[in-house]
Amino acid sequence: MAASEEGKEQGKEQAGQEPGAGTGTGVSRRAALRTGAIAGTTLAALGTGQLGAAAAGPRPPEVPGAEQHSWPPRRGRTMMGVPFEPRARVRVGIIGLGNRGAAMLPLFLAVPGMRVTAVCDVDPAKVARAAAVITGKGHPAPATFDQGEHAFERLCERDDVDFVYVATPWGWHVDMALAAMGAGKHAGVECPIATTVEDLWELVNTSEQTRRHCLQLENCCYGRNELRALRMAHDGMFGELLHGSGAYLHDLRELLFSETYYADQWRRDWHTRLDGDLYPTHGLGPVASYLDINRGDRLVRMTSMSTPALGLADYRAQHVPDGDPRWRERYVNGDVTMSLLQTEKGRVIHLVHGVSNPHPYSRLNHLAGTKGVFEDYPPRIYLEPDAGDHRWRDWDDYAEHDHWLWKDVGPGPGGHGGMDYLMLYRLGQTMRLGLPPDMDVYDAAAWNAPFALSVLSVRYGSLPMPFPDFTRGHWRTPHPGTDSEKP
Repeated sequence: MAASEEGKEQGKEQAGQEPGAGTGTGVSRRAALRTGAIAGTTLAALGTGQLGAAAAGPRPPEVPGAEQHSWPPRRGRTMMGVPFEPRARVRVGIIGLGNRGAAMLPLFLAVPGMRVTAVCDVDPAKVARAAAVITGKGHPAPATFDQGEHAFERLCERDDVDFVYVATPWGWHVDMALAAMGAGKHAGVECPIATTVEDLWELVNTSEQTRRHCLQLENCCYGRNELRALRMAHDGMFGELLHGSGAYLHDLRELLFSETYYADQWRRDWHTRLDGDLYPTHGLGPVASYLDINRGDRLVRMTSMSTPALGLADYRAQHVPDGDPRWRERYVNGDVTMSLLQTEKGRVIHLVHGVSNPHPYSRLNHLAGTKGVFEDYPPRIYLEPDAGDHRWRDWDDYAEHDHWLWKDVGPGPGGHGGMDYLMLYRLGQTMRLGLPPDMDVYDAAAWNAPFALSVLSVRYGSLPMPFPDFTRGHWRTPHPGTDSEKP
């Protein structure tokens, strides 16, 4: 039933409530202060004017680390190309057992040499179910933590945990990754790994100081099409690379308004706070890999603009009854945010975010060079000299260029078509063999920076925002990436 006109006007006037606290339900007080500020000196300095007012009004905020003189002091040596210490078995602690954590648990158990030794969530029922899954697969019972929102700290301190996997609401990601590294554990975090530039620098500095890896577990980098395009690009089949596109186009309206899918409906709350690209890494990670970002090129600037925020309010009018507290929410995140990112070599990346309108799922996944182009959704390719008649060719004809992970390992038990499993398989392999990870903390920082930078650019009338150099000048250094050789 649609809400009354009075309720609609009330929804326009009142902002959304702050989220609750807890690893399964909201954000910590410290995290809420960070995300509310979005990069510290950023939103607080922005004002509320539009393009004309912004141009003549407050000065744009400085982006920490965008220039060499503003790089934060280093607290340790670079982690670029640093191998894991080899081990016979990788012992994993999982924080967050909601939708994503529960789905990833059986995949961790299926990876050779991996064991889940500890699980944590604020919901005791979820912890009990996870423990039953582990013992049901014939593994020893894990240590369990469900007493309070900071129980994850005790998990991180355990001696039988080597790697901490974080799959909680976004506002907790930084606190948990820092706790893991501070306790001597490597950390892998679901996206986004952080929502402010300051927090990204803190993750980089803590990783370098503790000598622990901090990884954005970006599963889309391990998709079959993504890895095939990557190998073809690195083999020179596209010629000199010019531009690419990535996106997260996923109609989430039903899930955002579900009373059970996101605990306390935490994810919709972000749409009441910020206007920008709130989920950049699924699209950017693969394209950044094609272009060797942090491995010979780097991101230097970004400009963004958003459409009006109409989709969630429209869905609410159709599906939320009169008097529901959700009518007090005011949605500010544009239905679609589009960004252009430029690299040091002058190449361009088109990045799109849209979760509030009807749209078939797409990550765009497009790459173009001087010899041709690949476009996904649906996949198709046009490369010279194979093509010259202005007609797309069949992507399946290039299956011989598949990455060895897809040829020799395959999708395993699945997870988004297999890329979830292959991501964990490769993680476990690099940890057991003592190899550098395919993705490091500098990749995590670069791929997630558009979250904060897009918010700033949109607020300032699409003003180009400089990218921090999280590598501190080492972006030209060759080191392993997802285009890995089979060990």
